[in-house]
Amino acid sequence: MQDKIQELTDLFNEAKEEHVKAYSDTDGSDPEWPIWYADYLLDRLPPLLEASMTRSELIYLLVHLSKIQPADAPGADWARYYARYLAERYL
Repeated sequence: MQDKIQELTDLFNEAKEEHVKAYSDTDGSDPEWPIWYADYLLDRLPPLLEASMTRSELIYLLVHLSKIQPADAPGADWARYYARYLAERYL
């Protein structure tokens, strides 16, 4: 399970780096970031989770996680938190 969590964490960090590049003109500002991330992750995330999901399900999960992580694990690395959360629910 730890290996899978690391793979997921790496994928989220990769997405973060690509998002920063894509939005460098706005210093990373993107109020619709869950849509961008969902588009980036849609083909990459489900195989790691051995699950299928739609774009809207993925957007929902990203928004949900962005709301609960600050209260549940303040100061935690968001990529690791998201990876652990999804691994615990899908694997």
